Amino acid sequence: MQAQPPRTLAEVDLFAPGAQEHWYDAYAILHAEAPVLRLPGEGLTPGSDAFVLTKYEDVRRVVMDWERFPPTLSLLVAQIIQSGQMPSHIPDIDAMVASIVSLRPTPELWRAHRKELTDPWVGPGCTRHAAMITRHVDDLITGLSAKARAGEAVDFVADFARPLPQRVMADVLGFPQEDIPQLEIWGNAQVMSYVHGTTHKNLLTPEQTAEKFRLLAGFREYVAQKTREKRARPQDDMVSFLTQVEYQALGRRLTDDEINGVVYAMVIGGLETTQYAIAEQAQLLCERPGVFDRLRADRALIRTFIEEGMRLRSPTQGLSTRICAHDEVFQGVPVPAGSMLHLRWAAANIDADEFEDPLELKLDRKAATRHLAFSQGPRSCPGSNLSRLEQTIAWDRLADAFAALAYAPGNDFRHQGGIMLGIYRLLLNLTCA
Repeated sequence: MQAQPPRTLAEVDLFAPGAQEHWYDAYAILHAEAPVLRLPGEGLTPGSDAFVLTKYEDVRRVVMDWERFPPTLSLLVAQIIQSGQMPSHIPDIDAMVASIVSLRPTPELWRAHRKELTDPWVGPGCTRHAAMITRHVDDLITGLSAKARAGEAVDFVADFARPLPQRVMADVLGFPQEDIPQLEIWGNAQVMSYVHGTTHKNLLTPEQTAEKFRLLAGFREYVAQKTREKRARPQDDMVSFLTQVEYQALGRRLTDDEINGVVYAMVIGGLETTQYAIAEQAQLLCERPGVFDRLRADRALIRTFIEEGMRLRSPTQGLSTRICAHDEVFQGVPVPAGSMLHLRWAAANIDADEFEDPLELKLDRKAATRHLAFSQGPRSCPGSNLSRLEQTIAWDRLADAFAALAYAPGNDFRHQGGIMLGIYRLLLNLTCA
């Protein structure tokens, strides 16, 4: 663990071991002294550089313009298409990347994919899941309440924040709840590079990469088996839907490999973000006396609360996902064509030039959804609606069940490595209502 927060620009290294414990100290320095930080020699190609963007206007400008700032993933997809190789024949290729090659290689098909294949389940249409989510929330609260009445502290991560999105995603996809322990292992494999990877590129060692794909071979087999079952006997779940839907953009149904890629994307995006958001929001309530009382008194404030929570403690802190197609200038800093851009969502979300009193949690903040925790533009998170629904229901039901929450003794507040703001455990004392 990095022992001390950075005090000067020279001490700022967002990607060093332990840096996650002091990211927000680093953001203050970067905003003041280096809002565009050059990482020499760390670009996508040999001899090129990467740049960390921390200002809201810069990050938003990039994500809103696919053509000028193409996703790094789109370059890989283009290479695969040009090679003429079928993605399934390429060793150790990410299942999601393989499905992108055939289902959504262009901005137009990306939009069609979202509208036709995922929005009905995790987009605006996700309100169909409200009763199911409420059921899981209430079941988990039953466990929290039992511990609270016994005078025991709860581990809010293990007892609530982590299992909630796991249960919800299993139900959305149509996977049995009893399979969650194995699904968690596969989910951890999917995000291995974002947790254990090094540098802004989230690089794994050869050994880690081999272990990742060894585990994911099991996930592929599992999804293939479920896909066969649901083709034969469709039910009311997302995988069944994917086996039956006619993808209008391409005029055909999906293959098993394509369904595997869509499921892969749902799992990688549907678990961690929501877990980390809810856990960080609980900490914000512990650190800001009176806010939980206000939420309990006026449930209409919960929506703004969760948006402010994601803005202040962004689950995904940053990603190196874009390339400059042309020479650019950000904050007066020349950035050559071909440079890789690390978009630091978390720093942009506390930019004083965009947000008044950026470190304050304001339940009356106007346009609270304009933060970048889910990105913006054509590649914004497709599951943001589902995550928001889970968070909203969670805090509404928690406000029903408990009169107060506070830190319990024993917290060390350590976070996992990588680029996610994921606390390992969170010990709370809860007071039943």
